[in-house]
Amino acid sequence: MQHLRVAWALAGAAAGFFLLFLIQAHLFGEGQLVAGTCEIVTLDRDSSQPRRTIARQTARCACRKGQIAGTTRASPACVDAQIVRSRQWCEMMPCLDDEGCDLLVNRTGWTCAQPGGRVKTTTVS
Repeated sequence: MQHLRVAWALAGAAAGFFLLFLIQAHLFGEGQLVAGTCEIVTLDRDSSQPRRTIARQTARCACRKGQIAGTTRASPACVDAQIVRSRQWCEMMPCLDDEGCDLLVNRTGWTCAQPGGRVKTTTVS
């Protein structure tokens, strides 16, 4: 009788741990981002035009309060929301270290000029 009680207690404990594992996996499952981080969801490239490549990227971010999805060092990142509201894109340091950043005239994006003369233009939609 004592062995039966121990077996039932162990089975109950195992079922409880399994239930906790399922709840944890559901709440904090794969696909959850850590606060302040971003990941690229889609990346499409179109090289059909000579001397020009058009790339469209979609990112998913889990930004903290006061932050919004942006670009830092040519990668998606959480940046200060005021930068995006004021369209001062170069303040979020979107270009690589050796590139120069310039705002587009209509402030719909920015350009990153590489030392060799190549220019990458990014527009925000």
